[in-house]
This record gives sequence, C-alpha cells and structure tokens, in this order.
Amino acid sequence: MTILTLAAVVALGSFCAGLLGALTGLGGGIVVVPLLTVLLHVDLRYAIGASLVSVIATSSGAAAAYVREGYSNIRVGIFLEVATTVGALVGAAIARMIPTSALGILFGLMLLYSAYRMFRSNDDHPPSTSPDPLATRLRLNSSYPTSAGMQAYAVEGVLPGFGLMFVAGVASALLGIGSGVVKVLAMDRTMKLPFKVSTTTSNFMIGVTAAASAGVYLHRGYIEPVLALPVMIGVLTGALVGARLLTTASTRWLRILFTAVVVVLAVEMLYKGASGGL
Repeated sequence: MTILTLAAVVALGSFCAGLLGALTGLGGGIVVVPLLTVLLHVDLRYAIGASLVSVIATSSGAAAAYVREGYSNIRVGIFLEVATTVGALVGAAIARMIPTSALGILFGLMLLYSAYRMFRSNDDHPPSTSPDPLATRLRLNSSYPTSAGMQAYAVEGVLPGFGLMFVAGVASALLGIGSGVVKVLAMDRTMKLPFKVSTTTSNFMIGVTAAASAGVYLHRGYIEPVLALPVMIGVLTGALVGARLLTTASTRWLRILFTAVVVVLAVEMLYKGASGGL
C-alpha cells in the first residue's frame, strides 16, 4: 500500500469516526484507534497519539455549532473539565507503565459496559425537576431546544459526576478515546442531563481533555504527522457533518447507533488484546 493510498483510507475511516463522534459525543478516537490498530496494524501508542489529535479536531468542529444552537451546557462543561484535565495528566503519566495488550483489553471492557448501559435505556429520560443544591449554587441548570420549544432541565448528582469525570480523564490519556464514553454516561445517567445535552457537552469538553494528554504524547514522540494529518482532516470533516445531523436526529436512534458501534469495536479490541495482536 502506497503512502497516498494509506492516507486516503485513513482519511475516509476518520471521516466516519468524526461523524460518529459528533452524533454520540464519544470523540473520534472510539473508531480511529481500532481502525489504525486492528485494520492497518499501526502500533497502539502511535494510534493513540493520532487519535488524540482527532479528538481535538472533533471538539473544534462540532462544539461551536452545538454552542450556537443552544445544546451544550457550558457551565457544566467548564466545571467538569477541571476533573477530566487532572485525570488526563495522571493517565498520561502512567500510560507507558502499562502493556499495550492490557490497554486493549481495558478499552474493550469499557466499551462493553457502555453499550450495556445504553441498551438498557433506548429512550431519553424525562428532564429532571429535582436539582442538586450544588447545581443550583453553581447555576448549572439550563434549557435546550426541542421540537416543542426550549425545555428546561435540572442537574443532579454533581459530586458523583465530578468523580466520574476524573476517571474519564484517566481513560482519555490511557486509551486515546477522548473519554467521551464515560462523560456521556456520567452526564446522562448520573447527572440526569438530556441525552442530546450530554453528547454535545461531551463534545465541548473532550478537546480540552485530549489536549492535556496530547502534549505528553507529542513530547514522547508518539504523534506522527504523516499519520495524524489525514486523521485530523477526516475527523474534522465528519464532525462538521455530524453537528448538522444531530439537531434533527432521534434520541432513540442515537442510542441504538451508540450501542451497535460500541459492541463491534469492543469485541475487536478484546480479541486483539487477549491474543497479543496489539
């Protein structure tokens, strides 16, 4: 395979990654890492480095559109980003101490758990009307656009959500996934944000989280420009398309899409990790 052909394949796969990342809030890394490691046999650490670049591109491409439309909760995102950034720095510091096969298995288990949680609830839960006192004090409660007009919602479980965001930051640095899996689950299931608010706020946050750990990977030489450039272009284009589609997409179908893609990727990564293919 020539360099040009490889770049085209990577860019096409990254476009799909960016599209999925923008629709589900998972970040492009959830597709980019398996694409590069499983299909193209790229070393996992270089795949994670390129993935972190793609995650920043996803956030940059989709977040502006979501903020403009009124979906993202900026106050929630900034508050939770404190925990994810600290977690990302911790994860980046310990990443080289863990074998790549263990990272692959950890990635697969996290994906399976995410799919299980989403499968149990394919529809959006009703907006919470019992705000956490801390959420009221920090003015985290907000509203978002629906077909019937602006819908108000309250934020619950602020402290548990904050703790889960630290775990999300560690996962971002270890696995190169932008920690969107944990972020969406924490905001949707623990903090009771509407699903579209959870995914769009996750997109707003993941770029900062990824940037905190990308600097460490760059310093260690794990970000290869020849690989990262087509990944970034493809993901950014896909993210812009996904941002346009999300406003009219059904929440139920978004959850089904999330579950289906995550299960396939989890099986691939578990197999490769267990068999030593990473």
